[in-house]
Amino acid sequence: MSVNFKQFFASGMILGVIFMSQTILGQTEALADDPTPRTITMTGSASIGATPDRVEITLGVSSKAETAKDALTLNNVNMNQIIATLKENGVEEKYILTSNFSIHAEYQHFKDGRPTKVRGYKVSNNVRVQVQDVKALGPLLDKVVSAGSNQVHGIRFYVSNADEIKDKARKKAVEKAKRKAQLYTEAAGVKLGKVMVISESSRHAGNHPVPMARSLAAEATSVPISGGEQQLSVSVTISWELD
Repeated sequence: MSVNFKQFFASGMILGVIFMSQTILGQTEALADDPTPRTITMTGSASIGATPDRVEITLGVSSKAETAKDALTLNNVNMNQIIATLKENGVEEKYILTSNFSIHAEYQHFKDGRPTKVRGYKVSNNVRVQVQDVKALGPLLDKVVSAGSNQVHGIRFYVSNADEIKDKARKKAVEKAKRKAQLYTEAAGVKLGKVMVISESSRHAGNHPVPMARSLAAEATSVPISGGEQQLSVSVTISWELD
C-alpha cells in the first residue's frame, strides 16, 4: 500500500510540473503576441482673455410694516416700479426672473418675562436680471434704486462667445502638448506614434458673483461697473504610442 501511494504521489507531482510549464509557456507566448505598448503622456495648457459683454444681477426689495398686508402691498408697489423701470430701459421680460420671495413676522422680546409679541412683518422679493450690455448696468442701477430697490446681492459677468474662444484655447493646448511630446521623443531617439487618449479639463475664471461694496441706496452718482477680463483656460492631456 505504501509503494502504491508513493508512486501515485510522484505521478501527481510530475503532472503538476507539466501543467505549470504549459501554463507559463502559454502566458509567455501571449505576452509576445500582444506586448504592452510603450507610451508618452503630456499636458498642454492655454488661456485666452475675453471681455464680458453680458451681466446678471439680483435686485431686491425689502419692505416692513405693522401688518403683513401693508408690508406686502408696499413691497408689490416697489417691485412693480422696478420691473417697469427695467422694461423701460431695454430689459426684456424674458430676462427678468423672480428668484426669491419671503414674508415673515418680526418679534419683540422682553426681559421681564412678558410673552413675545409680533411687532411687524417683513416682505422680501428678489428678481434676477440679465443685462445684455455691461456698460448700461451702471445707469440702470441708478434708476432701479430710485424706483425702490434697496437690495443687490451680486453681479455675474458673462462672455457670449465663450465656447468659440475656448475652442481656440483647445487648439493651442493641443499644440503645446504635442510640441513637448516631440521634444522628448526626439531627445530619447524614438518616434511619436498614434494618439491613444485625449482628456480635457477647463476653467472659466471670472464668472463668479461680485458683491457690491456699499449700499446702492446711498450712492448719489452713477454706480461704476467694470467687467474686467475673464480668462478662458483649457488643459489637455494626451497619450501617444511610441513607434
